[in-house]
Amino acid sequence: MDTEFAKRRRRDLIVAFCLAAVAATVPMFVKDVYVQNIMVLTLMYAALSQSWNILSGYCGQISLGHALYFGLGAYTTALLFTKFGVLPWFGMLGGGLISAVIAMALGYPCFRLRGHYFVIATIVIAEIALLLFQNWEWAGAALGIDIPVRGDSWLKFQFTRSKLPYFYFALALACVAWFVTWWLEDSKWGYWWRAVKDNPEAAESLGVVVFNSKMGAAAVSAFLVAVGGGFYAQFVSYIDPESVMGFQFSLLMALPAVVGGIGTLWGPMLGAVILIPLTELTRSFIGGSGRGVDLIVYGGLIVAISLARPQGLIGLFAPKRKEAAR
Repeated sequence: MDTEFAKRRRRDLIVAFCLAAVAATVPMFVKDVYVQNIMVLTLMYAALSQSWNILSGYCGQISLGHALYFGLGAYTTALLFTKFGVLPWFGMLGGGLISAVIAMALGYPCFRLRGHYFVIATIVIAEIALLLFQNWEWAGAALGIDIPVRGDSWLKFQFTRSKLPYFYFALALACVAWFVTWWLEDSKWGYWWRAVKDNPEAAESLGVVVFNSKMGAAAVSAFLVAVGGGFYAQFVSYIDPESVMGFQFSLLMALPAVVGGIGTLWGPMLGAVILIPLTELTRSFIGGSGRGVDLIVYGGLIVAISLARPQGLIGLFAPKRKEAAR
């Protein structure tokens, strides 16, 4: 079994490298700006969902408040750049570190809750943060922050003529999130997280420090999500509390993993590739009526996928793996 597991991990790494190489060549053939925008968002949400999956999928701590960390990353990057002239690269790193610390600070009381009580706590905390930022005058309050565009520059991470630099950064971020998950999956932390998810009491009896395991998962997950938030702030050049801390962001991080396969390596990526283009296309082509037809179609497809494959779309490949294991 160890040999089979090692082979599968090597195969996953090779497949990931090939897919990343293919993705990097796609902009050479796709020149439409609208399609490029969808590709950037797809890669960004793939990275965000992969990051969310570390805490909620592998560790089993379902969070519906990750928009808090996304918003913190966006606001840290935007405020440091507009108020103090700090380059966005340092802003994204700073936002990630701040979010990791806050995730552990919030985890100290919240990880003593279980099940739906923990889920409710994450929603409430994120909504409180949203209200605070809506009334924080120094951070723009409800009006938000308009990030000044000062020409195309990798140093300031701003581009007006092309979306390709954003595409390649989003691709790099998705690859980093995937690789971190791949590496952690076979580490001590990965085994601890899966043990905590399956049976916390049994894990603790075997020497797993359950509380510290949850804190570590929260810190890694929050850091990566905050980097994504900083990227989004530079991508759109304008943020306000609702646009980066709204509850919809927490859902959009969770849905790809849930649809693709929660607690799996490839599930978030697969879910994002399907759901995000579907979201954008339904909004563009049938969302202009004002009757919510796009939301009905989008929701209906999610329900159909969930009913057909409750374990996620990654389950389509499970039978082959079982036969191979036999």
